[in-house]
Parts: sequence; C-alpha cells; structure tokens
Amino acid sequence: MIVDVKIPQLPESVPDATLLEWSKQVGDIVAQDEVLVELETDKVVLEVSAPQGGKLTEIVKQAGETAVSDEVIARLDTSAAGEAAPTPAPAPAAETSADPAADEAQLSPAVRKLVDDHQLDPASITASGPGGRLTKGDVLAHIEQSGAQSPAPTQTSTPSPPVPATAGERGERRVPMTRLRQRIAERLLQAQQTAAILTTFNEVNMQPVMDLRKRLRDDFEKTHGVRLGFMSFFAKAAVQALKAFPAVNAYIEGTDIVYHDYYDIGVAVGSPRGLVVPVVRDVDQLSFAGVEGAIAEYGQRAQAGTLGIDELTGGTFTISNGGVFGSMLSTPILNPPQSAILGMHATQMRPVVEDGEIVARPMMYLALSYDHRIIDGREAVQFLVTIKQNIEDPGRLLLGV
Repeated sequence: MIVDVKIPQLPESVPDATLLEWSKQVGDIVAQDEVLVELETDKVVLEVSAPQGGKLTEIVKQAGETAVSDEVIARLDTSAAGEAAPTPAPAPAAETSADPAADEAQLSPAVRKLVDDHQLDPASITASGPGGRLTKGDVLAHIEQSGAQSPAPTQTSTPSPPVPATAGERGERRVPMTRLRQRIAERLLQAQQTAAILTTFNEVNMQPVMDLRKRLRDDFEKTHGVRLGFMSFFAKAAVQALKAFPAVNAYIEGTDIVYHDYYDIGVAVGSPRGLVVPVVRDVDQLSFAGVEGAIAEYGQRAQAGTLGIDELTGGTFTISNGGVFGSMLSTPILNPPQSAILGMHATQMRPVVEDGEIVARPMMYLALSYDHRIIDGREAVQFLVTIKQNIEDPGRLLLGV
C-alpha cells in the first residue's frame, strides 16, 4: 500500500516550512517513526518521521523547497516493509563501528549537527532509535550525564569570512539567510517602524540576592534538583512589577489596548541558529524552582534545536540577559507585539555611597525599553524601580509587597 508522507499541521502564524536535507533517499527501507527530513520554519526546526515502515518510493519535495501544512512531500510503499533487515540491538557504548563513514551516514542532520557542535564521538553514545539509530534524545542524555560543555551560542547561520590564503588576497562569499534569521530581521524592523520605542535605565545592587543564593543554593539544588540562578529572581520581580503597572503587560491592537491578566515571560536565549525567545507560562503561579527548571530546559533545547513552535509564541513580556556575554549597557529592542522588554547586564564591583560611606558593591545596570504609545515615562520609571526594590530586598518577593 502506498502511504503519503505529509507536512505536519503548522500553526496559523507559520505559513510554510522549508525542507532541509533528506536523511533517506528513494529506494531506502525505513522504519516507522524514523526521521526522513527536517523542516525549517521562521521559528524552529521540525522533524518529519515515517508514518509507517516501508520503502521510500518517491520524494515529491526536494531539499530547499517550501511546503505548507498537510502537503505531500514523499510516498512510502508499506508492502515493502518486510524487505527491511531485522532491527539490531543497540551497540554498546564502548564499541566502535568498523566503518566510521557508515556510522556518520546513519545520523540525521539534526543529530549530526548536535554531535559536531559538542565535539562528540557518535560511537560512544548508546543509541535507542529504530535500527540502532542515534536520536537527539540519546545525544542530549549523553551530554547531561557526562556534563559535556555546551558550545557558546554563536551565530552559525552566517559563516565567518574565510581567512585570506596569502597577503593581499581578499575573499568574500554570499550565504542565504536562514528562515529564522529572516524572521528576526523582519520582526526587528517591524518593531522599529511601528512602535515609539524609548529606554529608561537604573542600577541594582546584586549583593542581597548573591548572599541569599550563596547561602541556600546547595540546599536548593538538593531539594529541587535544579540550580538556583538569578533569572528566577528577575522573573518573579517582573511579575510583581507587571501587576503594579498593567500597561507594561499589554499591547496595542488597532485602536484598542489589550491587557493580559496572566504573566507569560519570554526569556531570550542564544542558539546556534540565532536568538530565540522561549516562553515560561504563568510565572506568577510557579515556584522559584519551577522557573529555574523551565529556563534550564529551554536553554538546553535551544542549543539542540528541539524547541516547539508553541513554546516560542504568546509571551506577554520579555527578559534579555546580555550580561552573560559581557554587555555593560544596551538598549534592548521590543519583541512585537509586546510593549516592553527588560535588559539585564553584567554585574561588576563599583563604588557606591551607603550611609555616607563609599563602599564596593556588585552592581548591575538595568534597561527597560518600552512603547511610549501605551506606556508613559512615569510608569516605565516606576516599573523599573519596582524591579530594583524587589531584587535589592528579595524578601519582598516572598511577601508579595
């Protein structure tokens, strides 16, 4: 029986997807749920798996072409499933293939990229996929267990210019933008053209939060199984400020202002494909551990390229931490249709005056970019002051004051 392989149902905000490299070719025998091809949208990379086992008889859409929801991209002959060789047991982690090139050919594009990014030996990872294939989950589990260091989130979608071979020789190359980079460019330009963006600044003394974290982080990790970082404090402080100033948690639609009565905080994360903003839902209802756990998971999945579209849409407010890259001060740009974004920066020891004395304190600059059409300057300044007060006195977060 001939079975169609179709594009999965895409959200309304994603009109189409571009096919990347096919991991199987016409005539290959595939197992059910085996990855056939990856799709790149303007938000994430998705995998298309075989709906049933069989022989790949036709590829309707080639790599580089676009397709829409439910469009047929390939066909399988399920009557040929019996031609497939018996599924071998997963090879022990210590064993290596006699033919490394053959092992490499078995990797899907996503798995190959993840292995290359983390400089891993595929033969050292236990495979659990059909036919002994290595899956993304296998690689991520191996990284977590071995504590392999994640690569720095650099922009790999636009390769660096080649180094001149000889003095005086200058090369250049033209590389098409990825769908994600095109979307980022489009949204940033949209934000600049459609919003009246202003930025207000303040500084915050991180000493109280740092002292609290130092005192309790070991107990926190033992109890909750996740590390205590700074982002949960800022997310919780943002919720307190958003409750006090609802306009910051709203957006303009036509001649109306739409207010959100919930608090879905987007956390900007660098990934090999570009900047993505996964959304932590209902932050007001989460514990500190819940926030930290969600952010940690999103960070790992952003590096692996496994975030879902629904996890990248619908935020009401965004926090961007440029401090992890060493930024001292910047003006973050809005994430449409949101009306504000909080920028965190590097913490450095600076002289401050306390009770008439000059002392050294770990200080961080904060920046709030906002749409002046909906948020007044007074509200923006007081919003940022509320963030500052909650960070400098974290007990306020527990008491809700």
